[in-house]
Amino acid sequence: MSISNPKQEEFDRSMRNLCNELDEYLENRFGSLYDLHPNRLKRGKAGNVSYDGLFSTGTKFTLGYGSPSGKGYLVDIEIVTLEKVSHQQREIIEMCASDFLEEKLPLYFPSRELHVIREGRVYKIVGDFSLGTMH
Repeated sequence: MSISNPKQEEFDRSMRNLCNELDEYLENRFGSLYDLHPNRLKRGKAGNVSYDGLFSTGTKFTLGYGSPSGKGYLVDIEIVTLEKVSHQQREIIEMCASDFLEEKLPLYFPSRELHVIREGRVYKIVGDFSLGTMH
């Protein structure tokens, strides 16, 4: 039996909605750069934006052991193609995604101080994840 916390569920739902909006943004901006993987549905053909189009976005929580910034949500951007994506193009896509997230975080989490940082090769959302501050 799992015990769920309504505030955690609300936070997770907001994070998923933010990632869905990020997916749409990336599709609009970069979706025509590469051919889709042959097993991938065209944009708008699946019931969830994570399962169609060129991009699949999400976050994964990490406790951040060994990380200077500690706990946070790693930003995952998958480009679903068989074509080679250059390091430079991936950097551009990830920087645009980071800027987008930084702009949208206050809209999805207005009562929290959250920011996007780059730590090594990954982008990470860090800040206030306490459950006592959600309304």
